[in-house]
Amino acid sequence: MSSPHYLNSTRIPCTNLLQSNPLWVKVPTSFISPLWRVKANNCSRSSCRTNLSFQLKVAVKEAIDWASENVIWPSPDDEIPFWRKEISSSDVSMDFPFIANEDSDLMHIVHVTAEMAPVAKVGGLGDVVTGLARACLSRGHTVDVMLPFYECLPKWQMTELALTCTYDSYHDGNWIPTNAYRAVVSGIPIILIEPSNHFFKGPTIYGGCYNELEAYLFFSRACLEWMQVAGVQPDIIHVHEWQTCALPLLYWDLYNSLSLRKPRITLTIHNMEHYGECRKEQLSKCGLDGEIYATTDKAMDDRTIGHNPERLSLLKGGIVYSNAVVTVSPTYMKETLCSGWLATTLITHREKYTGILNGIDAAIWNPATDVFLPSQFDAEEIEGKKICKHYVQRGLGLTAEPLASVTGIDFMSDKVPLIVCITRLVAQKGLHLITHAIKQVEELGGQMVVLGKASDARVEREFKSLMDLHNGGFSIRILLMYSEELSHLLYAAADMVLVPSIYEPCGLAQMIGMRYGAIPVVRKTGGLADTVFDMDDPSNCEVANGFVFEGIDEGSLKWALGRAFAYYKEKPDEWRRLVRQVMNIDNSWNNTAMKYISLYSSVRAR
Repeated sequence: MSSPHYLNSTRIPCTNLLQSNPLWVKVPTSFISPLWRVKANNCSRSSCRTNLSFQLKVAVKEAIDWASENVIWPSPDDEIPFWRKEISSSDVSMDFPFIANEDSDLMHIVHVTAEMAPVAKVGGLGDVVTGLARACLSRGHTVDVMLPFYECLPKWQMTELALTCTYDSYHDGNWIPTNAYRAVVSGIPIILIEPSNHFFKGPTIYGGCYNELEAYLFFSRACLEWMQVAGVQPDIIHVHEWQTCALPLLYWDLYNSLSLRKPRITLTIHNMEHYGECRKEQLSKCGLDGEIYATTDKAMDDRTIGHNPERLSLLKGGIVYSNAVVTVSPTYMKETLCSGWLATTLITHREKYTGILNGIDAAIWNPATDVFLPSQFDAEEIEGKKICKHYVQRGLGLTAEPLASVTGIDFMSDKVPLIVCITRLVAQKGLHLITHAIKQVEELGGQMVVLGKASDARVEREFKSLMDLHNGGFSIRILLMYSEELSHLLYAAADMVLVPSIYEPCGLAQMIGMRYGAIPVVRKTGGLADTVFDMDDPSNCEVANGFVFEGIDEGSLKWALGRAFAYYKEKPDEWRRLVRQVMNIDNSWNNTAMKYISLYSSVRAR
């Protein structure tokens, strides 16, 4: 596909008659006469303002005409959807957008996880594992990611895939032959664990025709067994979520007394609502005595005390047995210490519990290099964002203003804001607020795209009904699916990103949205409260970057969306400055990785 990436281009300094600061516009060099370029470099602001404005109008018009002629504009009638491209991880920039000094105290860190972007991504967990691993690699540390070899993994997104060893790992009275593969994904070395039984078979990461709990119990032990067989002694084993929370129990009560003496365990809890409920006999299948852990100071699920049967919580066991426990934002940490049945356990282990805000991978999520976009852009050269918006509008069949209709230097102006909501369709994400937003955005004369999948059949039916109601029009699109490629395009096209979560441990959508120039509209909770600050709050005037509401009612959301629409339509100059401001916010993994490395250093064996 042809793409309006201005390979031979000039940045034009032009001063709006209403502004004191120059507005930079990137247009093909061939559109600007050599004589005018000399004049632009030598004349004063006052003498050339009119001439620059005229020349800019001509240059922008010609640039837009060029894009109109060279971009293959999509249509909803296309046989292949416009976002469907096979782009391997090798096509994505592996360059780190920050210069990281190599740390002096280097470590070997092994992540043990159920997800990793982009090959095994279901939610934000996969993004976090990849981003943190890449950031630590950039600082000189040795990093591996251990992942189940799901049958559905896209091998074309891996490089250097090779079988390294075959060994046996215990499960339910048997030793299961298991393959270990090495590969590289997004520049990160990975180790894939493939049992010879039916575990991890199926067309999706989750929801296969096997017992997932037992599969992840097997995986947790198989990772430690591989380390023992391969003679690998990392400094840190970093486990994530309930799926790998049996590993700390297995490590301290079994493998540490065998040959694995060096590693220390860090647990990151990405969502406290996923407890890993487990029967004692199920835990016993991985070789531990489940009865031993059925106490309140170990892994007993306190909610089931006195029930028949009482149950265990793998997440609670992970908290008790890990050397350090992290959750994904400072505000969410405070919230979890004050509510929920695990609060007592977290308070008991408060000295090893902390909140570290997630980052985003600023190389993968970078509008200046994003291979999925029809036109790349950045905070200084932002005109490509309008082309991305026009591209998405046309591809989805939404009403699109003709690019050639823009006039003067307000070429980024647009009367109709586009709001995107990219989310899993689960109760946590504020489903009733999303459905209300669809109605309100339409009433306010905007456009909205919802991209997400529902795991619950009732929710699926509800949003299918909304899709049938709205998708035939020209302002709303509900897409019950997930597509990494389309999510990149939607963030680039969006004027606003909506995150109305009931609770949100961290949230990545608001940070990715800002990276792509989409202003966040969020509910004040968890990591959203740590990253988005309201434009109308006088106490936040230095950091204000979005529109925030606190209630879980429709009126609170309506108030925030109404303010956002008014700001967009009535203050276009301020809106453009806000877009540039949020694009320059550093939510990368660089600072976050330093905090994790400091935490690792505090618990590692010396």
